[in-house]
Amino acid sequence: MAIRKILTAPDPRLREISNPVERVDDDLRALMDDMLETMYDAPGIGLAAIQVGVPLRVIVMDLAGEDEDPAPRYFVNPEILDPSEELAVYEEGCLSVPEFFDEVERPAQCRVKYLDYDGKEQILDAEGLLATCIQHEMDHLEGVLFIDHLSRLKRDRVLKKLKKEQRLAAAE
Repeated sequence: MAIRKILTAPDPRLREISNPVERVDDDLRALMDDMLETMYDAPGIGLAAIQVGVPLRVIVMDLAGEDEDPAPRYFVNPEILDPSEELAVYEEGCLSVPEFFDEVERPAQCRVKYLDYDGKEQILDAEGLLATCIQHEMDHLEGVLFIDHLSRLKRDRVLKKLKKEQRLAAAE
């Protein structure tokens, strides 16, 4: 396993639409293991493959609390089925938009169809933080960042700040 570099906005690769996975094999499992290690190291609770520069429809996630045993989840080719009409607001952050958090409104529940770590088809009914996290990570697969759900003014302000920080870091 290896820790990979997480892309940060405004890197144009984050706007790519990820490609479906043809089959779950050892190479893909190695990618998912690297993604999980990268996510834990960051630290975060979810990571899409495009965030480490791999445009595949793969997500890893772990919503276990600090005092709980790790509970990693793997989603390959996830699809949202039956999102609820009821909405919920959560404060979201993103490893690709570091140190910025804001409230985003999304469906409160959803059903997700996906392949697991072993390539077996699964269906999961998600609500609360799990539903929010899945939808957030699935946005990445479509080239969408959580800041795209905010006002244009907020989004532009965040992107301007990130560009400035990247210029300063490059100059050092």
